[in-house]
Amino acid sequence: MFGLAAVSLVALSPAQAAEPRGDEPIAVPRTIKQGIDFVYVDPQMSTVARKKQRPQNWLARIFNPAASRRNQPNPMFLDLARGLQQYQASWGRLPQVKVSAGPALKRGSTGKRVAALRQRLGLPAAGGYDDRVAQLVSAYQQVHGLGNPDGVAGRATIASLNRGSTYYARRIAINMERAWRLPTTGTFDRYVVVDSGSAQTYLFQRDRLVDGMKVIVGAPESKTPMMAVLMRNAKANPYWHVPPDLIRSMTAKKVKEMGPSYFQQFHYEVLSDWGPNARRVDPKTINWRAIASARKEPTILVRQKPGPWNSMGEMKFEMPNDFGIYLHDTPLKEKFNLTDRWISNGCVRLQDYRRFATWVFPRGVQPSSQPEQVIPLPRPVPIYMTYLTVAPSPNGVVFRGDPYGFDAQAMPQMFGPQLRVASAS
Repeated sequence: MFGLAAVSLVALSPAQAAEPRGDEPIAVPRTIKQGIDFVYVDPQMSTVARKKQRPQNWLARIFNPAASRRNQPNPMFLDLARGLQQYQASWGRLPQVKVSAGPALKRGSTGKRVAALRQRLGLPAAGGYDDRVAQLVSAYQQVHGLGNPDGVAGRATIASLNRGSTYYARRIAINMERAWRLPTTGTFDRYVVVDSGSAQTYLFQRDRLVDGMKVIVGAPESKTPMMAVLMRNAKANPYWHVPPDLIRSMTAKKVKEMGPSYFQQFHYEVLSDWGPNARRVDPKTINWRAIASARKEPTILVRQKPGPWNSMGEMKFEMPNDFGIYLHDTPLKEKFNLTDRWISNGCVRLQDYRRFATWVFPRGVQPSSQPEQVIPLPRPVPIYMTYLTVAPSPNGVVFRGDPYGFDAQAMPQMFGPQLRVASAS
């Protein structure tokens, strides 16, 4: 059976800001084990998770020809389920022979370590490190996310082989568990999946993938949380509200270095407080030294004006939640050319906010130049923020890195000594 440890549903009400915190996320509490658990900000978005959910043989249900097409698991789950089946039938069936540590093995290498490697790859022990071994090692490296698939069995490749196929099958199962929490078929007409494992966003319409784009997500020290939340409006020409802790550590420091000209040069303005009736104040009247030294709490509001310099870009997509997470444009378009896109403070930067806006506003939207123009969505759009480190491929799956360490965190959550990964057969 496909064994799973108990999982919990964590539901939080939409944010009711008791105090100002600015436009930066805050950490998810440690009580929420993000290896697997979602935060269901809007509880109606939980279509599968329940308190003390028992282990279920999902694979048997999926491959049951009598199963209803409606309310099946999410298509991303089904793709991973097929990937697990193919992985077990290919790499999973090979002998789990250990290869001892030592120098890198490559074409022309011989000896006991090469013989063990050949057996591990399903070949006869005799024969040396020939072209066939190099081809299989290269294929293994490509599937298991081991960088350049050069066909050389170095330290990382040997360590991966020695982990055994069960470890990797469990990683697929962990990702299936995350995908199980995505909407079942027929639940929503349209929804968005933000995958911080791949730094990609996917747009689904009637359970069919219709578009996607690169995103920039949280760095390992400021992880984008796994959560489900309703996006309710967009904000055109947004301000960027500097969080109080950054007013102390950044703004006050810059004023000390540059003087009051800092505000004009970098397009900031200061308001008396965070309330709806706040008035603009002259930065020269603020005791920045007292703020910098923590002798005075920064009750003022510092915000960056809308424009091409603003870190929110031209549009911000809001979804009320207690963690300050939202989607937004960015002026730093060149960052999307990076391989490492795990660099934000937790919020999600969109590669093409205009294309995204066209999809969430099917009838189009023409914002004015007014700052902070709030544009309600015609209907709230479900946003599922997940973390997938395994991707389905035509021949099975491809493993990615684990930048947040969530896979390592999920292993003890899901698996114990009596639990094993099911065979799809």
